[in-house]
Amino acid sequence: MYNYTDFDTAFIAERNAQFRAQVARRIDGSLTEDEFKPLRLMNGLYLQLHAYMLRVAIPYGTLNSRQMRKLADIADKWDKGYGHFTTRQNIQYNWPELRDVPDMLDALAEVQMHAIQTSGNTIRNVTADHFAGAAADELADPRPVAELIRQWSTDHPEFQFLPRKFKVAVTGSPNDRAVTKAHDIGLRMMERDGAIGFEVIVGGGLGRTPMIGKVLKDFLPREDLLPYLEAIVSVYNLLGRRDNKYKARIKITLHENGIEDFAARVEARFALIRPQFSGVDQEMLAAIEADFAAPAFRTTPVTDYEDARRHYPAFRAWTDTNLSEHRVPGYAIVTISLKAHGKTPGDATSAQMRLMADLAKRYGHDELRISHEQNVILPHVHKNDLPSVYSALRAAGLGTANVGLISDIIACPGMDYCALATARSIPIAQEIATHFDALKIEHDIGPLKIKISGCINACGHHHVGHIGILGLDRAGVENYQITLGGDGTEDATIGERAGPGFSAEEIIPAIERIVMAYLDLRNDPGETFLQAYRRLGLAPFKAALYPEARADAA
Repeated sequence: MYNYTDFDTAFIAERNAQFRAQVARRIDGSLTEDEFKPLRLMNGLYLQLHAYMLRVAIPYGTLNSRQMRKLADIADKWDKGYGHFTTRQNIQYNWPELRDVPDMLDALAEVQMHAIQTSGNTIRNVTADHFAGAAADELADPRPVAELIRQWSTDHPEFQFLPRKFKVAVTGSPNDRAVTKAHDIGLRMMERDGAIGFEVIVGGGLGRTPMIGKVLKDFLPREDLLPYLEAIVSVYNLLGRRDNKYKARIKITLHENGIEDFAARVEARFALIRPQFSGVDQEMLAAIEADFAAPAFRTTPVTDYEDARRHYPAFRAWTDTNLSEHRVPGYAIVTISLKAHGKTPGDATSAQMRLMADLAKRYGHDELRISHEQNVILPHVHKNDLPSVYSALRAAGLGTANVGLISDIIACPGMDYCALATARSIPIAQEIATHFDALKIEHDIGPLKIKISGCINACGHHHVGHIGILGLDRAGVENYQITLGGDGTEDATIGERAGPGFSAEEIIPAIERIVMAYLDLRNDPGETFLQAYRRLGLAPFKAALYPEARADAA
């Protein structure tokens, strides 16, 4: 992983000292909240429903054990003993005192972390495939590219006050685990004539106007990446709406101007600035790639793993759901579920963070990843070590065998924390998980992604959930709309709204009706919910969801 240079260290120290002075001025009244707001947002500090919230960047989701332990220490010292991992591969602390935030930032700097550009109308934390550098289906590790983009975009003088926030995702696999088509810019690494380049996707995004991104360039050579990105963001910075924040994202700019006009402007800008890039960026990329060298993998038999699978059903069930194929024989990618039934999706206690750090250090070549699905990954674990890893996880409440299943729910903080939310998300996620766990049909249902947002901003990615749930306020009452058939992969699709919403008391039975209809309608146990939905369409699921409408029609 990337290690800070002397420049990085000095830069972060200067920014933290600057913000410490700004916080002192806010506390003594020299700055009003309106004056302080843009300053705190530049440093990842929000004012939420009950308290401040600090959002810390975890670039492209990559951590080492020392950094994870520091996150645990911060949770204990300045928060309530836990942190919340987010869909942008960040961590949020929901209860810091304003006076403590500068100390929190200094503590982060001790392990080469910060909160810069985790908020505001800037280029946010660059995300990547959480299996990067480990996945068997990977063409190339996208993290060096993500790191290059992070360095280019951090405090870029032209892009600190964009029309709206701007999000970039990178994947090196044909199987998109980074939701690239729902980002302002999505980069998919491709190979052409033996050379690695990028498919450039622009104008994706969710929120109140969900859109799937469009291909702006089907193959961009690696050496053209930064100037081309700069051309895209420069054009957006000029064309983007600043008169209406709801129409300010690049997806609206693309929609209003058309892909052809936007592409022509980008090409013109690219032609103008490309000569200014002398190749230094490629030298930087080469140096960065050296920081992401693969660990020294060992070659030993996997007999302990195979024996444990034969003799321990709980371990076998966990390996069936929580392991993914590694590119090196004898290794596995471990997804640690932060979705124990009835718990808050994405939350980890300080003790759990320390345990995951210990496991990464002992068994995982000192690497951890945060996924956009709010789980934690050990990307490199030898299969013979998996029984020990599972035993430790299970003892800490982290051994739930549900990755990709109905209880592995993405949920935003909702009205329990967020000042923008119009409904609760966390209790709904908890009730769905415990309900289907009680029915004991979760594994029979198979792969099914539920995503929940507590307002139209769609931080829970509900638009691309196989089942999406959007919580809204209807005359002071929480109302939950359901969308079906969404998908965040390389076949990205916005879900279809099923019909009228449901109250908090009605939403769990409504989800059960959809699931039971799927179990009745599927061709065989191997047909997933999404496959069945794409084969059958909305109608049979809508009929099951609204039985009273069918009765009235009869």
